[in-house]
Amino acid sequence: MQKKQDHITNRQMKRHRKITALLLALSLTLFPAALSGCGANAASGNGSGQSSAAVSEESSSSESSASQGSAAAEEGSAADSDSKNDTSAAAASAGSIIPKKAAAPKGFHLKNVPKYSGDPYVAVHNNKPYFGKSYLTRKAFELYSKLDSEGRCGTAFANVCEKIMPEGERESIGMVKPTGWHTVKYSTISGKYLYNRCHLIGYQLAGENANEKNLITGTRYMNIEGMEPFENMVADYVKETDHHVLYRVTPIFKGSELVARGVLMEARSVEDDDIEFCVYCYNVQPGIKINYATGSSSKAGSSGSKNSSKPKKSNKKTYIINVNTGKFHLPSCSSVDRMSDANKKKVKSTRSSLIKQGYSPCQNCNP
Repeated sequence: MQKKQDHITNRQMKRHRKITALLLALSLTLFPAALSGCGANAASGNGSGQSSAAVSEESSSSESSASQGSAAAEEGSAADSDSKNDTSAAAASAGSIIPKKAAAPKGFHLKNVPKYSGDPYVAVHNNKPYFGKSYLTRKAFELYSKLDSEGRCGTAFANVCEKIMPEGERESIGMVKPTGWHTVKYSTISGKYLYNRCHLIGYQLAGENANEKNLITGTRYMNIEGMEPFENMVADYVKETDHHVLYRVTPIFKGSELVARGVLMEARSVEDDDIEFCVYCYNVQPGIKINYATGSSSKAGSSGSKNSSKPKKSNKKTYIINVNTGKFHLPSCSSVDRMSDANKKKVKSTRSSLIKQGYSPCQNCNP
C-alpha cells in the first residue's frame, strides 16, 4: 500500500513539474505581449485588420462579435459573466451554468495579439480564460459549432474528463478536407507535410475522429509545437486526478480566408486551480509563406506558390501561310521568298492547329 501511495505521489510531482515548466514559459510570453499593447500587429500573414473568433470583424458594422455560422451562438445567461472570474472553484455544483452552445469568447481580438516572433504560442488575457468560473461543473459535455457559410469550423467547447476520453486508437480522418486544405510537402519540415488535420478538441481528450466540425487546416508547427503541449498537459492531469477541465478552442479566421491565422486555447480545472491558461497558437510554419485566403504556400523568399497552377509553356510558333495554295511554311523556307505579298500571311500558331484549320505543311521545310 505504501509503495502504491509513493508511486502516485511521484506521478503527481512529475505532473506538477511539467505544468509548472509550461506555465513558466507562458509567463515569459506575457511580458512582451504587455509591451506590444492593443496596437500590436496581427499574427503572421498577409495584410492587416481585425478578426473575431472564426469570422472577421467589420469595424463599422454590428458584426463585431462572433456570428451564427462560426461560433454557433452566444452563451445565453452566461454571457454577462464571460469575463468575470468572481466565483470560486467550489461553484462546481448543481447550480453551475452548463453552456448550451459553443460560443466564441467575447472580447478577444486578433489585432491585440503580438506578431509572430519565433514562439509557437503566446499568453493572452493575462493567461486567464474568457469564460467565467460560473461554468465550473463536473457534468461532462462536448459542444461543436456548425460550419459557417464558407464551410469553416467554429468554437469547440468540452468538459474534459475520463468519461469522454477515448479508450482505443484514433481512426482514419483522411476523408475530411477542411477549408484551405492542400496536400503539400517541403523537405525543410519534419515529416515533410506542411498541413495537418488539426483537432480543435484533441483526440486524446474527447475521442473525436472524423468530425468535420472539429478539424481545421493547421500547420504541423502549430499542431505539434503550439497545441500539443497543452493537450498533453490536460490529458495527463485528468488521467492522474480523475478531475474535470473546462476546455475551449476557437479557430481565428480573418475575413473570408479559408485557413485560420491561429487558434485560441482556454482551459480551467474544475476541482482545483492546477490547470488554467489562455493562449493563442500561431498557424505558421517557419520558412514557409502561407496564403491564408486559399491555403496555397511557397518557401519564404520565393516568388511562386507551390500550390498554384504553373503557366503552361506556349507551343506556338511563327508560320507563313500561302493563302493561295493553302500551305504553311517556316519563315526561313525558300518558297516564302517566291510568294507574292498578296498571298503571304504571317501567323503565330501551332502545327496541329493549322492542320485542323485545313492548311497543309510544306513538303520542303516540313514545318
